[in-house]
Amino acid sequence: MAAVKTGLSRKLLARVLSVYFSLTLIVTVGQIFTEYLSTKNHVESELQTLKNTFSSSLTRALWELNNDQVRAIAEGLMSLPIVEGLQVRGENGNYIAEYGIRTQRSSAPIDRELIEDHPGGVFSYSFPLVFKFSGRESTVGDVTLYSSFDTIFSRIEVGVFFLIGNALVKTTFLVFLFMTAFKTMLSEPLQKMTEQMGNFDPHHPEESKLTIQLDEDNELLQLKESYNHVIDDLIVSNNKLKGTQDELTLANKKLDDQNLILEQEVAKKTASLSQIMLDLEQQKDELIAHQRELRQENENRQYIEAELRKRNEELASSMDTLNQAQEQLVESERMASLGGLVAGIAHDVNTPLGVSVTAASFLQERLNNLKTDFEDKSLTSKNMASFIDEAEQTALLLLSNLERASDLIASFKQVAVDQTSETEREFILGNYIQEIIQSLKPSFKHTDHTIEVTCPENLVVSCAPGAIAQIVTNMVVNSLTHGFENKEAGEIKLDVSKNKNDVVIEYADNGRGLSESELDKLFDAFYTTKRGEGGSGLGTHIMYNLVTQTLNGQIEAKSAVGDGLKYTIRFPSRSA
Repeated sequence: MAAVKTGLSRKLLARVLSVYFSLTLIVTVGQIFTEYLSTKNHVESELQTLKNTFSSSLTRALWELNNDQVRAIAEGLMSLPIVEGLQVRGENGNYIAEYGIRTQRSSAPIDRELIEDHPGGVFSYSFPLVFKFSGRESTVGDVTLYSSFDTIFSRIEVGVFFLIGNALVKTTFLVFLFMTAFKTMLSEPLQKMTEQMGNFDPHHPEESKLTIQLDEDNELLQLKESYNHVIDDLIVSNNKLKGTQDELTLANKKLDDQNLILEQEVAKKTASLSQIMLDLEQQKDELIAHQRELRQENENRQYIEAELRKRNEELASSMDTLNQAQEQLVESERMASLGGLVAGIAHDVNTPLGVSVTAASFLQERLNNLKTDFEDKSLTSKNMASFIDEAEQTALLLLSNLERASDLIASFKQVAVDQTSETEREFILGNYIQEIIQSLKPSFKHTDHTIEVTCPENLVVSCAPGAIAQIVTNMVVNSLTHGFENKEAGEIKLDVSKNKNDVVIEYADNGRGLSESELDKLFDAFYTTKRGEGGSGLGTHIMYNLVTQTLNGQIEAKSAVGDGLKYTIRFPSRSA
């Protein structure tokens, strides 16, 4: 019994110390983790500072295709203590420089600053390299800097050991204090009380009272008084128990007489219950018959439900197949539109490139003649002046044609990328529409059709530019294909305005127009007036989905036969 009581005090002491150990461990780990996060944030800030220091030189080297300089800059970065690994990629995702620790990254280009954690305590900071030329921005590659837990731990190592040592000293002192207090105030008094309680004699309870002396008025004193009070109550109860036993003997005799009378009454009731049981048995047989009928009806209903469920699943599968087919047709229509742009741009780019090749060949021929005259010492000032004049004209011709080809490719590149991507960004709407019209010019440059665009300067919108490009392209292509059929000189007017927080685009042509029945079906999928002539009937349907779903806007169409077609598009200037 004493061992049990002593074990109880030890358990209490163990739980108190366990709570303290747990709190100390949690606080210490929290302080170490906070110090780690603070140091990690500081290291990340230093990596971002390195970006501001070295990004311009790396960008210039990549733009000039100077890979040796890129590697030299990379080796310089690797000499810094916080940089444990480095990757430099070109515009096409090819790795130009790789040093130290690194991880396998996605081949997709990085278009924003990005901080990532990797397995093994490694983290990275990535940023794109953007070169600005002639007012344009071009991403020429990206850089990823790596650091790890070892760098952070080397900075916080002393602080961590100080926190752990402080926690150990405080814990040792409190353990000694708690053990001394528990032994003096709890363990020894409990052991003495347990020994006296173990000597309890049920035949002489008055001799089993606790006589231990306690100096303080605490729970142990109350326990002693309560135990002695229980002994007093036990003595009184024993006296009462003797009297109660005599009364119980008399009550048992009277109970036997009552049991005899009850047995006679039970025999009479049993006879009447037998008849009731026979009636219940007959009702049970009738109930079983009804249950069988209900079970058969339930089985029939389950069979019908299974058949209906099977038909429903077949219908759902058919709907999924139809939806997938429709999505594939919509995507094919978008890619077909982009294919048309590619063909037109390729044809227009060939002309300035051909002129440039011819001019370069002429300049090479004149340069060879000049070289020959110089070697033969027959070079005259007249020949030299003639060469300089011809070279100047040829260089101007080369520059103008190459700039024209560059403008065509730049506008097509932006529009093509946006049409195949749903990424949202901020852009100037008027400039972007001009780039779209520029990429569409090959479709009507051999005609007398004209496109007039009116848009406020510096009107900035935030949405998916690919949606704008697809909508404008579909409207212009529909006018050229359907509206201006058998018409030599068509006019298209595209008026952009801003109403509060909404952008309003009004598009109108002077084509053949639509009848009322054709206008009602304009936005229906697969409806076209060129059925069998290459028309898919998805152009206006894609426009409607892009305006209402991608741009969260509204689109209306008005037309009459001979009066052309007018679209009114309204959408928020910011999609978020």
